[in-house]
Amino acid sequence: MPPGHDGGHVARLHVRGLRKAYAGRRVLDGLDLDVPAGQLAALLGANGCGKSTALRCVVGLETPDAGSIHVDGRDVAAGDNVRAGRREVAMVFQHSHLVGRRSALDNVCAGALGRLPLHRSLAPLLFPAQIRREAMACLDRVGLAHRAGDRVSRLSGGQRQRVAIARALCQRPRLLLADEPVSALDPAAAEHVLALLAGLAHEQDLAVLAVLHQPDLALRHADRVVGLLHGRVHLDAAATDLDAGDLDQLYTGARRPEVVA
Repeated sequence: MPPGHDGGHVARLHVRGLRKAYAGRRVLDGLDLDVPAGQLAALLGANGCGKSTALRCVVGLETPDAGSIHVDGRDVAAGDNVRAGRREVAMVFQHSHLVGRRSALDNVCAGALGRLPLHRSLAPLLFPAQIRREAMACLDRVGLAHRAGDRVSRLSGGQRQRVAIARALCQRPRLLLADEPVSALDPAAAEHVLALLAGLAHEQDLAVLAVLHQPDLALRHADRVVGLLHGRVHLDAAATDLDAGDLDQLYTGARRPEVVA
């Protein structure tokens, strides 16, 4: 049976036995995780439980010590398919990492650089018309088509994060990762961004995995909550089956000082 398939349920992201340590301190301790298409999964847990490290391993910013990572059945941690597989994985960070002096449209077009021939990617200001049309559609999807020509430096924090999501969409991912995407936003902007991520998962058949530090947002917007404790999955349930009390153990149980974020 292929990775990520359990006889009816196919996982867009399929992680098994993921381990990662820094200077002998174990962060991920055999992490198993599946995220299907069409679902927003929230990854919760105390500082140091391995949430961000897990995402960084999936997207290739960290190399795991052991374990497997498959996206749509393709091994993205080893083998000949690494580069091709990781082109289907986009990531949104806590800070948007946009070019403030460039327009929102130019920043979103940058999401397509991996799909352009080398000679075109060296001149990103000369994006083909097709890419610019696609970027406009992505901006429209996040509700910012009317700000396409504005410099990013003139946008609010919530708007910049939505531009970052549009840039990720322009990459044409099948898996979207978000590492604390709302921690720097005010409550209203945070609600907007989480609702947007949920909508993208449901309407565009994306698998979305978001690291959050706000359990209340996870319960309101996520389809599923995955809780990490000491580098392993401690809780995995539909958000509708949980309440705030169910999540307390993820934070009160985190007492091992040698685990780092």
